[in-house]
Amino acid sequence: MDKTVRDARPQVRPTPEGWVQAMGPDGRPALQFASPKRGKPPVHLADLDPAARRERLKELGMPAYRATQLSTHYFSRYTDVASEMTDLPASSRDELVAGMLPPLLTEVRRIATDKGDTIKFLWKLHDGALVESVLMRYPGRITLCVSSQAGCGMNCPFCATGQAGLTRNMSTAEIIDQVVRANRAIAEGELGKAEHDGERVTNIVFMGMGEPLANYKRVIDAVRIMTAPQPDGLGMSARHITVSTVGLVPAIRKLAEEKIPVTFALSLHAPDDDLRDELIPVNSRWKVDEALDAARAYFEATGRRVSIEYALIKDMNDHGWRADLLAAKLNERGRGWVHVNPIPLNPTPGSIWTSSEPDVMREFVRRIEAAGIPTTLRDTRGKEIDGACGQLAAADA
Repeated sequence: MDKTVRDARPQVRPTPEGWVQAMGPDGRPALQFASPKRGKPPVHLADLDPAARRERLKELGMPAYRATQLSTHYFSRYTDVASEMTDLPASSRDELVAGMLPPLLTEVRRIATDKGDTIKFLWKLHDGALVESVLMRYPGRITLCVSSQAGCGMNCPFCATGQAGLTRNMSTAEIIDQVVRANRAIAEGELGKAEHDGERVTNIVFMGMGEPLANYKRVIDAVRIMTAPQPDGLGMSARHITVSTVGLVPAIRKLAEEKIPVTFALSLHAPDDDLRDELIPVNSRWKVDEALDAARAYFEATGRRVSIEYALIKDMNDHGWRADLLAAKLNERGRGWVHVNPIPLNPTPGSIWTSSEPDVMREFVRRIEAAGIPTTLRDTRGKEIDGACGQLAAADA
């Protein structure tokens, strides 16, 4: 399609639909970084490092060495059920489990796709807050999309989670428990036919509910437990863990200093500040160039190629000139450091916003690839069960 014709397409503005977007005193969309004060979840083994687990057991009047046994059951056998822990003394088994593995997630509902290769879980936390996680089987890997907050305070108008606002940060153990519960479901054959024995979650994406870098400490602690060798943790590869953000620049730079080689993903969605200010309200704090500079710094510190996430929205951010601008901004910062992942918008209920037309998506990808930047149009797995990116609303129905 001719560039002039493409650029003549209308420009749709990201006006909120069906809800009133919270606004700050400055007239801009409000941002909520601090977690509301709510009762804390009970202390769980996964909130503690190995030394703290042993100390916790001593406080409970139990032998410290039981920490390794409990960790093995939880991180390797995916259970917190006392009756299954037959290597623990029957007289103190229930007390041990109650003190170290208190229940964190109560399953409210699960929905699977017809093919059975995707499951969306709705969990209720101890205080009634609701979160979702999505388990997906792909050839050669199993990915879990985890939540890091109940709700989200970033107020993005195209995201169902953002429309709900922030309820609270999740604890480290609440994040980890999503993985353990998913591993249990896989072990019980609930994700369809296994490709091999001992299957478990191989890949984690922090792209569920919440802004991960707004719950920084707990997310980093969770990553450390995910990557700790069994039995102290889940024994996962940091390279198979993706941490995403809409652009909290100071936290991106802090993440680079952690020296944990996770994959870093920047949810950009627009290369120009004019549109991104409306589409991603945090852009009023840190502009496109600041976010891209921080992303480049992450690559320099870790050697890990950065992913740029870009939801393609019809007539809003999918114009050819925006593909060209995005490619130019990325190439200004060097070659070989970045990969672009456009994804068709996953609409939320009642929204008139929709994904770009197929030919428009192909042209957008073509322009970025023509600039020498690797680009992959992403799969919208889980769309039919409202389990795809931007659709997680955690409605208790």
